[in-house]
Amino acid sequence: MYDIGSIYSATSVADAIRALQADPAAVVIAGGTDVLIKIREGKLAGCSLVSIHELGEELKSIALADNGDVEIGPLSTFRDVTFSDVIRQSVPVLGEATDQAGGPQLRAAGTIGGNVCNGITSADSASTLMALDAVMVVRGPAGERRVPISQWYKGVGKVDLAHDELLVKIIIPRESYAGFTGHYIKYAQRSAMDIATLGVSCLVKLSADKQTAETVKLAFGVAGPVPMRSPAAEAAVSGLPIGQAIEDIGKAALQDVNPRTSWRASREFRLQLVEELSGRALREAARKGGAQV
Repeated sequence: MYDIGSIYSATSVADAIRALQADPAAVVIAGGTDVLIKIREGKLAGCSLVSIHELGEELKSIALADNGDVEIGPLSTFRDVTFSDVIRQSVPVLGEATDQAGGPQLRAAGTIGGNVCNGITSADSASTLMALDAVMVVRGPAGERRVPISQWYKGVGKVDLAHDELLVKIIIPRESYAGFTGHYIKYAQRSAMDIATLGVSCLVKLSADKQTAETVKLAFGVAGPVPMRSPAAEAAVSGLPIGQAIEDIGKAALQDVNPRTSWRASREFRLQLVEELSGRALREAARKGGAQV
């Protein structure tokens, strides 16, 4: 059923990096929900695997740093993220997003690191991490480096990760979430166990009187080849009365997106979703923040 050439179980991050250096064709496997499907389909038939599945002690914690940053280990499963007290108290919108990935079995096995390392635009966590200005901490033979998520995605299925590097931490800076409330909407053909036809994540920081959208952040999945922010929409509605912002955000977002036609949906339908769901996401994010909308 699975044509696997070999599998090496790494004992540490450093050990995994050495194994990747020794085998330029090796593929990293964690939860396996993406890699095993590709092997079964023949796309990676006969491949050699480097498993990081047992590195939970190094790569699975979810914690609040002393400076208020949220630090997420990439081996954290979708379920881990959704039910983490740190996530629920600091960035609940991310837990909402991960809770919409696949079905219960996938959420118990699939990892947030795999979700962002596969470079797929429909990844449920990706648009919210974009809105949160997450920082990807990567480790390789030369040491660690930090990559803002705005620079992470290089094309369809491509991210800024060398063959002999591992993602070791996802950081959500305190200033990117403090004072914001957010909402994620996944539109799919089925209500469960389906990938997104379009994903929309919106964060808003309201004024003290809850009447004004002081700062709005809007990000999409499947609105282009990679997860993306909408700077035009953010600039257009930040500072507006919340009702006006909700009304205007969808049309403004159309300036940035470039969805394609696929068997799941036409470009035209996705554009309609962008316009409609942007307003809905902002409305719900504002409601969570105390606005009367």
